[in-house]
Amino acid sequence: MSAPSRRDLVHFLIDKGLSEQKSLRFVGMSPSAFRYRPVMDRNTALKERIITLAQRHRRYGAGMIYLKLRQAGEIVNHKRVDRLYTKAGLQVRRRKRKKIPAADRHPLERPLAANQVWSMDFVFDRTAEGRVIKNLTVVDDATHEAVAIVPERLGGLQLPRVLDQLAKTRGLPKAIRTDNGKEFCSRAMLTWAHARGVQLFLIEPGKPNQNAYIESFNGRFRDECLNEHWFTSMRHAQDIIEAWRREYNEERPKKSLGGMPPTAYARSLAHKSVKLTPDSKAHCY
Repeated sequence: MSAPSRRDLVHFLIDKGLSEQKSLRFVGMSPSAFRYRPVMDRNTALKERIITLAQRHRRYGAGMIYLKLRQAGEIVNHKRVDRLYTKAGLQVRRRKRKKIPAADRHPLERPLAANQVWSMDFVFDRTAEGRVIKNLTVVDDATHEAVAIVPERLGGLQLPRVLDQLAKTRGLPKAIRTDNGKEFCSRAMLTWAHARGVQLFLIEPGKPNQNAYIESFNGRFRDECLNEHWFTSMRHAQDIIEAWRREYNEERPKKSLGGMPPTAYARSLAHKSVKLTPDSKAHCY
């Protein structure tokens, strides 16, 4: 049983014959508080209409609901709508950016020939004046060749243009493996891949080991090139990086390729695939 309120105590004392003034003094309550009668909330009906509109239009915020009320002929101040909207605990929840479904993930397997799967990523650096260099790195998973290193300030719209330029000299791969960066998941990239029949393999978020070929290359690229040079301008960076890419492909021995540079290994792999007969066990090579 709940304890009686001070108002109830005053009524009890008055019923026992004590005057109102003495009863209020005894309880410690002011006359105005004792005589106050709560006024019915005049915002109840408006609050209900706001909640009804918010449930019907789940992506409408307080501003849109205010406009809907005015559209229906309701004369109401937008500040009151904002206050009641917040008081009701309503809000428009932010949606996460949609990505390709998890079912489209593919295991990391080394292809048997060049131009089957490329891996791509971005590596960042700065010029002497502090301007950001955004290096697009592209590696062939089969031959480990550095297909391209593009030091530009690329966005989602420029990436398809760069890939189309590579197609003129090398052709396009059957698939491209990337992380979940916004450039690789952009509408422009998805449209480009669909139009050219190129599959997009996305690794799982937070698991760079699923893109191990490009991660390994990026480590060599940063250690042997970016950290070894101080770029005075974007043009200077482009010249130095392209020279290093050619050296990496044509001269730098690679342990995983038996000590051969990637370009020489690519020639031997192409020569080996030509010699394979239809019943040869290609997976052994």
